[in-house]
Amino acid sequence: MPEKMCKKKHLTSFQLIILGFAGVILLGAIILMLPVSSAEGVITPFNQTLFTSTSAVCVTGLAVLDTGSYWSLFGQLVIITLIQIGGLGVITVAIAFSLLSGKKVSLMQRSFMQVFPTKVAALIPIGPGVICEIATTSINSLNDIQ
Repeated sequence: MPEKMCKKKHLTSFQLIILGFAGVILLGAIILMLPVSSAEGVITPFNQTLFTSTSAVCVTGLAVLDTGSYWSLFGQLVIITLIQIGGLGVITVAIAFSLLSGKKVSLMQRSFMQVFPTKVAALIPIGPGVICEIATTSINSLNDIQ
């Protein structure tokens, strides 16, 4: 009886990067749909949150709704987080969190860094560089909200 050989299909680096961006955008859109995200406590339509989330991650600055008056503090925090993730890069943020959690950089992650150059290459020796980058990003985000 011949055995079937199952080949695992691996995604290429580019496919994983695209899925990472799409995942962050969709997660942001879903979170922005929650009533807690709007100042009036209403559910925002998906097409508006998807546009806002995409604009934030891609750092284009376009908005369907007035960010200062329509979104609550929580919604503004979500938007500024999406802007920071988009500005730093999805792969950079993912690898930085991986490093902060104590995991070593895998061969696949190193491959990503070669294919899609990011700022994380300078952050691999974990220490003051990572802490400084995260602190600066956090302070800038909080300053932007006020």
